[in-house]
Amino acid sequence: MENTELISSFEKLYGTIKTLRKKCPWDSVQTPQTIRTLTIEEVYELSEAILNNKTSDFKKELGDVLLHIILYAVMNEEEGNFSLKDVFEALNEKLIFRHPHIFSDRKAETPEEVSKMWEEVKLKEKNGNKTVLGGIPKSLPSIIKAYRISDKASSSGFDWQEKSEVWKKVKEEINEFEEEVKNQDKDKMQDEFGDVLFAMINAGRLFGVNADTALEKTNQKFTYRFNYIEQKAKEQGKPLKTLTLEEMEELWNEAKQTEKQNKQ
Repeated sequence: MENTELISSFEKLYGTIKTLRKKCPWDSVQTPQTIRTLTIEEVYELSEAILNNKTSDFKKELGDVLLHIILYAVMNEEEGNFSLKDVFEALNEKLIFRHPHIFSDRKAETPEEVSKMWEEVKLKEKNGNKTVLGGIPKSLPSIIKAYRISDKASSSGFDWQEKSEVWKKVKEEINEFEEEVKNQDKDKMQDEFGDVLFAMINAGRLFGVNADTALEKTNQKFTYRFNYIEQKAKEQGKPLKTLTLEEMEELWNEAKQTEKQNKQ
């Protein structure tokens, strides 16, 4: 797409949003506080579209997120705080500053080298994070937060020298959890189970697996198979609870086969 076409499309969208802020009874009264939770919802819908790998949904959800970004900027422009132009300029400045291997004389040949340099540069950034873990939002979902914590610590050299060493830690944490289960100390069980999860998230990271993505795919897989069992029970005129475990297991395996056929 030519730059002129892109600029024209953006100007139309920007104008539409400005018009809605002036004339629409709902849009005109919104504030950053009132649409914050809606923004979170839109980001989760975008995440789902990415996982489902449907181009049409991906495009739609990107548009919804973009709407919110522009809307926040327009709201702040109305208050005299900053404009969308200020957002663009600040982002461009940050990207250039954080990529000295592209825009300056620093060297970084691999993604790992770039990641380590990124964290170093961020600590030197004006109004940036002053600690390695300081930029991780406290409100992040726990699994995503754990991944980001371990990833950032790794970029500072705090990591296993050999990937396989992580399994010792995983086994150690599982053993400690099992011990507390025997003792039936609820607080310690919770602490140790958290350590098991953190160790597993670390293991996934070391081997290139994002725990949040992996778990969500398993959630979707389980939901599909369980819904299959429930639907088959209805077709047989049986309440789900009356099925034996053996019958459920048989239907579960049927669902697995159906999944494989759908993917072919």
